[in-house]
Amino acid sequence: MQINISEPCIGKEELSAVKIPLKTGWVSQGPIVKKFEDEFAKKHNVKYAFAVSSGTTALHTALLALEIGPGDEVIVPSFTWVASANAVLYCGATPVLVDIELNSFNLDPTRLAKAITKKTKAIIAIHLFGQSADIDKIKEIAPDIAIVEDAACAAGGRYKGENIGSIGDVACFSFHPRKIITTGEGGMITTNNNDIGKKITSLRNHGLSYSSHQIGSPEYMGEVLMLGYNFRMTDIQAAIGIEQLKKLENFIAHRTTLVNYYYEFLRDLKWLEMPQAAGDVLHSWQAFVCLVNTDKSPISRNELMRILSKNNISTRPGTHAIHTLDYYKQRFGYSENQFPNALLAQNCSIALPLHNNLRKKDIEVISSTIKSIS
Repeated sequence: MQINISEPCIGKEELSAVKIPLKTGWVSQGPIVKKFEDEFAKKHNVKYAFAVSSGTTALHTALLALEIGPGDEVIVPSFTWVASANAVLYCGATPVLVDIELNSFNLDPTRLAKAITKKTKAIIAIHLFGQSADIDKIKEIAPDIAIVEDAACAAGGRYKGENIGSIGDVACFSFHPRKIITTGEGGMITTNNNDIGKKITSLRNHGLSYSSHQIGSPEYMGEVLMLGYNFRMTDIQAAIGIEQLKKLENFIAHRTTLVNYYYEFLRDLKWLEMPQAAGDVLHSWQAFVCLVNTDKSPISRNELMRILSKNNISTRPGTHAIHTLDYYKQRFGYSENQFPNALLAQNCSIALPLHNNLRKKDIEVISSTIKSIS
């Protein structure tokens, strides 16, 4: 049997929920989206939540709501999925890369000050793989710069008792099938700022002055206040999202149990450095990303991945080192070794299978296969 790196965990509740918009005929953004937004905001202890079409459009919209544009700079960790930096470029601004800490895979606050200039308008603090970024240190170093939480991987997580998504000026979540909860594609933006919320409402819906949840005079079509986009979520997706959200705590608890099995079964391997949750966070464990220590390992990371693949175990590298991608190298002139920790993480990281359909026996099979190599 194939052990997949990730699988959405869809049950009868989701299958039943999607029948409602399909039967009513209200399948685009409507009352179910509004319900999903309200429940997501309550779950993450924020005033406002706005559903959008993807995690990438969430980032794009959030940056536009902060009035990021040409001439502005936005700090982004170099080790992340490319969407985090692409969203800055969509706004006409410049992403400024900063290296990461290897123990958390998140932005290294000690490198932050040197990256800040008079043009710096925002910092994208990524909670990579579900591990919260050190927001307090970032705020201490840059108290007057807007913080965008890229919480794509971190629904349900917490940092020092605060909910992920409630700490920065604005936060962005993804519901891609590899994330903890899914709507297929889809995203959510959260904020406690009323002015930012008003802009997001308009930006995601063609720049219109009204929400699709509001009903006015029959002849009124709304006024276009700004250049907007069609970044709306459908009621079909939201129906799935509501049921997934109900399971969020159980999903994280099960993933934590699976992670503890990995710790138990692989703890004797000196060459495989497993991720650890910081003591003051609730890690949501979107992924279990390890580092292969090339000085101690009997084989390379790529060889390990090939062996696991031959044994029907799916893996992936952690994510991109953005500065090594052709487009970014050509546009910004990055050198290969400019961000050494991000480079090492790209070349030596391995995401082992972790999802809510896995059981202890699956972790035993994966671990036994890895241990047989050494």
